[in-house]
Amino acid sequence: MKRFLNIFDKIINIAAIIIMALLVIDVLWQVLARYILKTPSAWTEELAGFLLIWAGLLGACIAHREKAHLGIDYFVEKFSDSNKDLIRIMASFLTTAFALLILTLGGYQLVKATLETNQYSPALGIQMGYVYLILPVSGIIMTIYSIRHAWLYYCDMKNKEI
Repeated sequence: MKRFLNIFDKIINIAAIIIMALLVIDVLWQVLARYILKTPSAWTEELAGFLLIWAGLLGACIAHREKAHLGIDYFVEKFSDSNKDLIRIMASFLTTAFALLILTLGGYQLVKATLETNQYSPALGIQMGYVYLILPVSGIIMTIYSIRHAWLYYCDMKNKEI
C-alpha cells in the first residue's frame, strides 16, 4: 500500500508540474504575441484561466497531503495534547466528507450536466465538462489523503497509549 501511495504522490506531483509548465508557456506566449508580435492570441487567456483552475485544485491536494492547511492546524492546536490526535482524526473525517460530497459528488454532477448540455468554451472550443473534471478528480485525491491522514493519526494515538 505504501508503494502505491508513493507512486500516486509522484503522479500528482508530475501532473502539477506539467500543468504549471503549460501555464508558464501559455502566459509567455500570450505576452510575446501581444507585445512583440502585435497579434494577440484569443485562446491563450482562456487556456491560462483553465490551467489556473487545474493548478489551484491540484495544488490544494498537494497542500492537503503535506498537512499545510493553516486553519485545521490552528484549530487543533487549541486542544490539549491528549486530545490532538482524536481531533485530527475528526478533522480528517470532516475533510473526507467535504471532499466526497462537495468536490466528488457535486463535481461529478456538474461535469455530467455540462457534458449533457454541450457547453463549449468560446475561444478553445472544448467542452466545459472537461475543464470541470478537476473537481471530482481533486475530491478523490483529497479523500485518499484524508483517509491516509486519519489512519496515521489513529496509529499514532494507539502507539501513545501503549
